[in-house]
Amino acid sequence: MRAKWVVVVATVVSAIAVGAVAAPEFAVPDREPFMRIGRITSQPIGHYEFCKRYVDECSVKSIRRSKAQVTEAGWAAIRQVNTEVNARIAPMTDDEIFGRTEVWAYPVNVGDCEDYVLEKRKLLLARGFSEADLLITVVRKYDGTGHAVLTLSTTDGDFVLDNLDTEVKSWSETPYHYLKRQSASDTGRWVEIENCPDDIPVSSIE
Repeated sequence: MRAKWVVVVATVVSAIAVGAVAAPEFAVPDREPFMRIGRITSQPIGHYEFCKRYVDECSVKSIRRSKAQVTEAGWAAIRQVNTEVNARIAPMTDDEIFGRTEVWAYPVNVGDCEDYVLEKRKLLLARGFSEADLLITVVRKYDGTGHAVLTLSTTDGDFVLDNLDTEVKSWSETPYHYLKRQSASDTGRWVEIENCPDDIPVSSIE
């Protein structure tokens, strides 16, 4: 199937509206604002299986011209999506829903952490954000278990939408060890996060 190509520019339609660019209130300027991205790494098995069902979503190639500049209206939409999805979807493990682990799927009423991520990503894409700026990300929680969050990449830094937190925060303010995320240039590839280069078994992503 022919891959789709997307040119990413600073001005993004819809939610990232034309207007004065405003950094979110929760930005922390004295901390490292961006994740350092390294080499191509393994794709989580759940995402691999997801891509077999949603081929078009995993074949988007993006030529990044610049990161997204997000207006106040854009940040309001981001916060609204994070809050709405967290409230609407009840947490439930893949074992409880499907009887097996690592099933990445769009949730209806219940879902695991990666399902929240998929839903938030879908809603923000519908509001005009780019695939290159909405990146599924794998982390390790403080207790050693795996977890998935959605990274929003902007000119103000990398921010995280998390089903375990009602606030959208700078990635450096979250209590996680960051491992890998989707490539900004290819939705079917994953890259290491060099700030935290370790890896975890994909089966432990909860």
